[in-house]
Amino acid sequence: MTATERETATPHPRHRRTSDATPTDGRARLRRPRALLTPVLASVLAGVLAGCAPGDGAGGAAADGGGPSAAPSRTAGAAPPATTPADRSPGTTTPEGTLLVADFGGDTVTFLHPERGPFASVRVGTAPYGLVVGADGRAWIATAEGVAIVDTHTRKSLGRVPYRTGTGPVTDGEYRGGGMGIALAPDGRRLYVGVNVPDGPGALEVVDTATRAVTDVVPVGRRPFDVDVSPDGAEVYATNHDSFDVTAVRADTLATRRFEVAPYGTEGGLGSWLKPHYAAVRPDGRLLLPFEGERLAVLDPRTGRVTIERMTANTHQHGTTLTPDGTLLAVGTGPIGSGDREASLTIRAEDGTERVVPLDGPHEDVAVSADGRTAYVTGGFTREGHWDGVTVVDLGEGTTRRLPGGERPLGIAVL
Repeated sequence: MTATERETATPHPRHRRTSDATPTDGRARLRRPRALLTPVLASVLAGVLAGCAPGDGAGGAAADGGGPSAAPSRTAGAAPPATTPADRSPGTTTPEGTLLVADFGGDTVTFLHPERGPFASVRVGTAPYGLVVGADGRAWIATAEGVAIVDTHTRKSLGRVPYRTGTGPVTDGEYRGGGMGIALAPDGRRLYVGVNVPDGPGALEVVDTATRAVTDVVPVGRRPFDVDVSPDGAEVYATNHDSFDVTAVRADTLATRRFEVAPYGTEGGLGSWLKPHYAAVRPDGRLLLPFEGERLAVLDPRTGRVTIERMTANTHQHGTTLTPDGTLLAVGTGPIGSGDREASLTIRAEDGTERVVPLDGPHEDVAVSADGRTAYVTGGFTREGHWDGVTVVDLGEGTTRRLPGGERPLGIAVL
């Protein structure tokens, strides 16, 4: 892509740090929310229920040592950590509207009632990151050990698909090897998972969902935070955090194209804070990538052109999703250098008008209810300062409440 096809700029002074020699951020996202709990199902469930840290710049040792995570630092006012629950309603079908989160600080996924919190968990593998749920109710979870499969109706493990890509020893933490972004083809026949390879370029692995086996491996950029699929299923997009780019992969031929997405330039390389994290795909096929609450990079994969739209928040942006009416939701972790305070959720209408809802403490990813009225923002965060729970946001009123549950939850789905 030529220089005329993107806007570049010197980073604003507030984005500069006294030490920029290390990369930041670390998850994934989910799509496919479904309807909220019906009153009948809610009462049935009520009856069974009681009551990007600095690293070495090369994917090596992070602030958590690159091995077992350091003790999490809690934000003032954070909900208390929730213990991983045993299934309190074995044999019952999971109600619609249940939240499913990937416990990046553990080895499970947790099921949460949207009012009362966690009621079941399933072990899936070390440091689960992104997840996606198909129309058949199967959840696919990107862990450090492989892609785990869970039947969300019965809350049972269906095993794990090992990666073909070598990622080194199984570890946890922000720079761990293994799956990150994950997405399903529209027909559900193929699964795509971005695999981080410490100290090198990542890979996009293609899984046949019928045979539960990896069929192809495609090289992509460094640390593929997010994976998305075009509305027609013809292309897959890996958003590569540490290489400032998006890799487009043809679903039929596996041919690739690289698009640089760097509205602040690439100065600082692996040590830069100003990198792409997550994308949302519009129905017209364009990708939306928010940066710093200031610039929305809009990538048209048909032409490779990146245009920039103005945003209004002052925040380092991570997870994104679209509501049914096309509203963009973008999670803000707080201004760079703020110690991850002043987190927020940007609510951006298709015409570009925005509202910014303050959040208490750091957050990472976001999912939305089927009716588009409620957002669920995970408190896991890929850097220090995470908390164990989800913030529930009324998108009309702009009000928030905290729902404890999960263990450093990152990826989230509304079942």
